[in-house]
Amino acid sequence: MSVSVLAPARRLRSPLDFALVAAVVSLALFASATPSPLYADYAADWGFSTPVLTAVYAVYAVGVLSTLLLIGRLSDEVGRRPVLIAALAALLVAIVLFMLARSVEWLFAARALQGLATGAALAAAGAAMLDLHPRGDAAQTGLVNGVGSALGLGAGAAISAILVQEAPDPRVTPFVLVFVLLAVTLAGAVALREPVSRIGALRIRPSWPNVPRSIRPEFALASMGVISSWSIGGLYLALAPSLAGQLFDTHSHLAGGAAVLAMAGSGGLSQLVFHRLAPRPAMLWGSLVLASGMATTVVALSAESPALFLVGSSVTGIGFGVAFMGAIRLISTVAPIEQRAAVMSAFYVVAYSSLSVPTLIAGLAIPSLGLESTFRIFGSIVVVLGLATAAGTRLRAVSDGRLQDRVQQTREARVELSPVE
Repeated sequence: MSVSVLAPARRLRSPLDFALVAAVVSLALFASATPSPLYADYAADWGFSTPVLTAVYAVYAVGVLSTLLLIGRLSDEVGRRPVLIAALAALLVAIVLFMLARSVEWLFAARALQGLATGAALAAAGAAMLDLHPRGDAAQTGLVNGVGSALGLGAGAAISAILVQEAPDPRVTPFVLVFVLLAVTLAGAVALREPVSRIGALRIRPSWPNVPRSIRPEFALASMGVISSWSIGGLYLALAPSLAGQLFDTHSHLAGGAAVLAMAGSGGLSQLVFHRLAPRPAMLWGSLVLASGMATTVVALSAESPALFLVGSSVTGIGFGVAFMGAIRLISTVAPIEQRAAVMSAFYVVAYSSLSVPTLIAGLAIPSLGLESTFRIFGSIVVVLGLATAAGTRLRAVSDGRLQDRVQQTREARVELSPVE
C-alpha cells in the first residue's frame, strides 16, 4: 500500500516565507482574542447568562480540538500550503459572521467556525515554521512560535478593547481590522512556495494526532508545561474583562484589555528575555513564577486592589510565557520531520483542552459562587498545577541524570572488563 511521505523541498528557505507562516500563528490567536472585550456587551444586550458567555468562548476551543483530532495531520498528507489557504479563508468567513452577528446564535456559529479554522492553521503553520526556518533551527522556531502566540493573544484583546472603547461602530470596527490582516496574509499564503515535497502516492485519510513512541517521554513533559500555563489563559480571556471592570469600578473596556495584555503581553516579552533557557529549566522556573503570580492575583482579589491585580497578572504572564516556551521548544526539537503536523496537533490538543475545560467549569460555577470567588478557586488550582509541574520537571531531570550516570558507569565497566590485546 503506497502512502504519502513529506520531505523538505529542495530549495532555499526564504526568511519571508518563514515570517509569513509565523504571522499565521500570531494572527490566528490575535483573531481569537478580538471578541473578548465585547462579551459583556453581548451578554447585556442579548440577555444571556455567564455560563452561556463562557460556552461561547469554549465552543471556539472545542472547534480547535475537533480539527486537531480529526485532520490535524492533514498537512503531512497534502502539504502545508493548501491547508493554510483553506484555514485562512475559513477565518475570513468567521470574521464576517462576527460583523453580522445579531444574536447569541450568531456568536456560537462564528466562534465554532473560528475554532475549526484556527486548529487547522496552528497545526499547518507550526509544522511549516519548522520546515522553513532559514537555518533549520528548531529551538529558534519554538521561540518564535511561543512569542508570537502570547503576543497575538495580548495584542488582540488590547487593540480590540481600544477600538471598542474609542472607535465608531465598536461591534464591527475591531473585526474589520482583523479581516484586512487576514486577507493580506491569505494573499501571501497563495503566493507561498510549498515547503515540503511529497514522496510516493497521495493517500488522504482521516487520522488522529499521533505522538511517536520514541518521543513520548518528552511529549509528556512538555504537556505538563502547557497544562500549567494554558489552564489560566482561558479564564483570563473569558472572565478578566468583567473581573477588571469590577475591580476598577468602571464600565470602560480598557480595564479588561489592560488585564489581558498584562498577562499575555508579559508572556510574550518574557520569552524574549529568557530565550537562552533550556526547555526543562524554562518549564521548571516558568511554572514556579506562574504559581507565584497567580497567588498574588488571588490575594489582590481578596484585598480588592486593582494595582496588585495587574502586578499579579504580569507575573503570571511571565511564568505562562517561559513555561510555554520551554514546552513548545522541547516539542519542536524532538518532532520527526515526517510527523511534524501530527505532533504539533497533539500538542495543541493538550493546550486547548487546558484552555477550554476550566473555562466551561468556571462558567457553570459563577452563578452560585460569584465571579470573584470562582476566579479565586480556579486561581488556587492553577497555583497547585504550577507547583506540581515544577516538581514533576525536577523529578524527571533527576531521574534522567541518574539514568545517564548508570549508562556511563556501564560503559566504563565494559571497558575495564574488556581483554587487553
